[in-house]
Amino acid sequence: MATVGKNILDNLTTGMYSDSKVIYREYIQNACDQIDLAIRLGIIAPDEGEVEINTDSKKRYISVRDNATGVKASEFIEDVGDIANSNKEIGKNKGFRGIGRLCGLAYCKTLKFSTSYLGEDTKSIMTCDAQKMRAMLVENKKYTLDEIWDAIITYSNEPEAKDEHYFEVEMFDINKENTDLLNDAKVREYLSFVIPVPYKNTFILRNQIYSYANSIGYTIDEYCVRVNGSQIFKEYTTKLKEQSGASLKNYDEISRLEFKDFRDASGNLIAWMWVGLSRFEKQIPSINHMRGLRVRSANIQLGNDDALQPLFKENRGNYYFVGEVFAASRNLIPNSQRDYFNENETRVFFEDLLREYFYDVLHKLYYEANRVKNDYKRQEEYLSKVAEYQKKEKEQGFVNEEERQKLQFDIDKAKKSAEEARKRLDKLDTNDSTSPLSEVRKSIGQKYEADKLKKKAETTTVVVDDDDKKKSFVTSSMSKLSRSERKLVGKILSIITDIAPKDIAEQIIDKIKEEMR
Repeated sequence: MATVGKNILDNLTTGMYSDSKVIYREYIQNACDQIDLAIRLGIIAPDEGEVEINTDSKKRYISVRDNATGVKASEFIEDVGDIANSNKEIGKNKGFRGIGRLCGLAYCKTLKFSTSYLGEDTKSIMTCDAQKMRAMLVENKKYTLDEIWDAIITYSNEPEAKDEHYFEVEMFDINKENTDLLNDAKVREYLSFVIPVPYKNTFILRNQIYSYANSIGYTIDEYCVRVNGSQIFKEYTTKLKEQSGASLKNYDEISRLEFKDFRDASGNLIAWMWVGLSRFEKQIPSINHMRGLRVRSANIQLGNDDALQPLFKENRGNYYFVGEVFAASRNLIPNSQRDYFNENETRVFFEDLLREYFYDVLHKLYYEANRVKNDYKRQEEYLSKVAEYQKKEKEQGFVNEEERQKLQFDIDKAKKSAEEARKRLDKLDTNDSTSPLSEVRKSIGQKYEADKLKKKAETTTVVVDDDDKKKSFVTSSMSKLSRSERKLVGKILSIITDIAPKDIAEQIIDKIKEEMR
C-alpha cells in the first residue's frame, strides 16, 4: 500500500494560496453551499441565509459562521475530518474538492470547527493544532499524512439547543505575518469583488444586469455576508475616478452596459458577460478597485482582476473596461487554487469565443474612442490658436512680424486639420442606439458639446488687416522709446521668445511692456 507523505498536507495548506485572504473565500464558499441545501430542505427561507464574519485584532481572532444546515453528529467526523473526500458535485456545488476548509491551518495557532444540526441537542467540535502541524511539516522526519492528522486533531461534543443549526469556523492566534486578515478595510475590499454578494444599491445600472440574466435563464447566486455586522456588497459604481492632488475626482463615467452571450454550436450557454461603456478617456487607474474584466464561477471571482488579460489583443486593453464574465457551463471547472479553470475542451472553446469578442469589439471600442476624441480636440486646438492670435492682436501684441506670421501659419495648419476631423466626425453613424460604438461616440460628443463646437469651429476665422498689423506689436505701445530703441527692444523680445518657456517668456515681456510705457 502506497504511503501518503506529510508534504501533501503542506501543499494543501501553506503552499496552496499566495494570498492569505483566500481563507474568507473558501469558508464563505462552503457556507453558501450549505445555505443552498438548507433552502432546498426547507430549514430556512430563501432570504434568511446569512454568513457572519467577526474579527478581533486585539485577540487575533476570526470566526466565520452560517445559519445553514449544520452537520449531523453521526456524519461529523466523516464530513469534516476527511481530507479531499467531499461528497459535493462538480458543476452543482461551489466547492467540491474537500480541501478548502484546511486553508486556515496555515494562518493561525488553533483552527476550530463547531456545528449543530436542526433537531439535534449536540454541538460537534473538531479542534486542529495548526501550530503543531506546521512544526511537524518542517521537521527532518518522514511523517505520513495520517500520523500528522492524528497528532493534531481532537474531537469533542457539547450540549446544544435543538432549534440551533449552524456551522462555525474559528481561528485563534492569527500569525503576526498574516495581520492583514484582521484589517477590516482590506478584508471588506477583498470580499466586495470576490464573494457572491449583491451589487451595491447605488450602482444604478445593476437592474439591467439582473434583467438580462433573467432573460437568458441564468440565476446570479447572491448571499448576505456581514463583516463585523456590516453587510458586504459588490462595490461597482458608474463613476471613474483619478487622483487629483490629495483628493479624488471623477474623470469619466459608465453611461451604458453592453451584454454578450457565448454559446456553442447547439446554442448552449457557455458564458455571458456585461461590460461598461464609457468615453474610454484612458486606462482606468488602479484607485478604481472595480477595474478590469473579472471572471466568475457561481458568482465567485476566479483569480484577480487580470485573469482574462491574456485574451486581449494587448495587455493594457483589460484595464480600459469594467465588467464581469459569468461561467455558465458545468464543464468550466475552477482549478484547486480557484485562480482560473481546469484545462479541457470547453475552456479552450470559451477562450476562443472571448478572444474573438475582445479583438473584434472591445479592442475597437477604446481605439475608436481615442480617434473620435482626437478629432474633437483638433477642433478645440484650432479655436485655441485663433484665440491666442486674437489676444496678442488686441491685448499683448506680437513680438515681431515673424511671430505673427508663424501664428498665422499655425492657425492655417490647425484649421485644415480641424476641417478634416469634422468630415470624419460627420460620417460617424450615431443613429444605431444598439451599437456599443454608437454609444461611445455619443458619450464623447456630449462631453465636447459636439454641435456647438462644430458650429464655432466652422464660423471662427482670423482676418488680417494691414492697418491693424502696425498697431499689434509689443513695441507699438512703447511711446517713450525712439524708433531705434524700439527696434533694439524688439530684438531682445525675440531672443526671450526663442529661448524661454512660453509662459515665462510672456511674463517677462509683460513686465518689459509695463516698464517701457
